[in-house]
Amino acid sequence: MTMTTSTVADIAALVGRLLLALLFLHEGWIKLTHAEISMVYMKNFGVPTWLFMPALAVEIGGGLLLVAGWGSRYAALALAIFCLSTAAIFHTVFTDGGQLLHFEKDLAIAGGLLVLFAAGPGRFSIGTRESLRLSTSPQI
Repeated sequence: MTMTTSTVADIAALVGRLLLALLFLHEGWIKLTHAEISMVYMKNFGVPTWLFMPALAVEIGGGLLLVAGWGSRYAALALAIFCLSTAAIFHTVFTDGGQLLHFEKDLAIAGGLLVLFAAGPGRFSIGTRESLRLSTSPQI
């Protein structure tokens, strides 16, 4: 059995979605289990603490949607905006090499998410299965 180019691309899309999701699910879990510390960190950067829950929802909800591949384009777009916002708010002290590295990583992750937004989740996703099922259903 040989793998076609489209099969390889679909496997790569699945693995890519899972790797991206892992980051957001892990970071969301850390924020959830250390909520007070996370809110103090936000407050120190001038971010209102009421944004804690929406940020948590974007990270965990977006991560879960990426895993499933359902609504993953919208999740990828939301997470890309989240990454760009995080970079601009928390990682702009470029004289600190660690902050510059985090800034660049956030930009790179946002770039990958924008590629996912443009290309879609691939064949191995709930969203693709649903759209395929709908497109092959008989027309009345």
